[in-house]
Amino acid sequence: MSSDPQTISSGALRDFVARALQTQGVPDADAIKVASLMVEADIYGYGTHGVFRLRQYLARLAGGGCNPTPNVSVEHETVATALIDGDDGLGHLAMGAARDLAIAKAREAGIGWVGVRRGNHAGPLALYVRPQAEGGLLGMAAAVGSANHVPPYGGTDLLLGTNPIAFSAPADGPDPFVFDMATTVAAMGKIKTFLQQGKPMPEGWMVGRDGKPLTDPARKSEGFLLPIGGPKGFGLSVAIGLMAGVLNGASFGSDVVNFTSDTTSSTNTGQFVMALDPAAFGMADDFASNAARVFAEMRASTPLPDHDPVRLPGDGKTAAAEARRKDGIALNPALCRDLNKLAADCGLAPPFPELTENP
Repeated sequence: MSSDPQTISSGALRDFVARALQTQGVPDADAIKVASLMVEADIYGYGTHGVFRLRQYLARLAGGGCNPTPNVSVEHETVATALIDGDDGLGHLAMGAARDLAIAKAREAGIGWVGVRRGNHAGPLALYVRPQAEGGLLGMAAAVGSANHVPPYGGTDLLLGTNPIAFSAPADGPDPFVFDMATTVAAMGKIKTFLQQGKPMPEGWMVGRDGKPLTDPARKSEGFLLPIGGPKGFGLSVAIGLMAGVLNGASFGSDVVNFTSDTTSSTNTGQFVMALDPAAFGMADDFASNAARVFAEMRASTPLPDHDPVRLPGDGKTAAAEARRKDGIALNPALCRDLNKLAADCGLAPPFPELTENP
């Protein structure tokens, strides 16, 4: 059995994902939107949140927990804010709409803040902040995690998710500043990829209920993820839950539904997207150049012994994405075989016909 990564063109991968979603009743236009964003995640290197998630999305569509034909609508609106109801559809649809509306409001009012309720998992938040930076705006997005894997600091009850947050900003040069992180030491998606590939995870990602390190990803349900910075990560996660969950009338705390183990219930996932125009602060012409100057100073900092040169979040992403668009996306063989299995389940041709289960 091949252990080498397999390369597929972004167009072929997008078409396969779209067809797979269509087999579960997703309309063609929506399937293409979602597939495009899923593949975009892999193009920019967010492999744990790209096509790797297709199995989960198809399971929720099949189980009824995700609405294949949602009416994504604006429920409340002011000149600078809005609340979008995702109607339990695929999360990329609501978040894509939130991003676009936030950008439009920022152009008009200087800032746009759009919340989402009744959403679903929507891939990496970078998808919903990078366009702001590419358009000369600052961006921010956050979400209540799609399952609770973290206890409150010092406790043992799982009441928090990985609750990610992302920021972006324009800067002169090839790469905007794009920072996308979970509030846990590791995102659950990374642990799931280690499980798929049969690899142990490093110490420090999870602990068991006995407080000892947990490194077997197959035992992830026996312990919990650790927040970044101890109580600081816990506090940040709660703050995100308030802004993305409670503020939007979405799930937070014990209301959160595990979107992997429960494929039939509405998750009522909460998220938000923000866009901010530097022109509202008199910085229309200077922000990107000033940011680039400061970033250059940071990159020029003398590295510690045996340490790589300083990098900023987002460095190299543009060139890497352009290379993948041109040369194809390399996926690990375990994921390729899983996509082949999904293809068989959906009655589709395998995207990687050269791979078989037998050597």
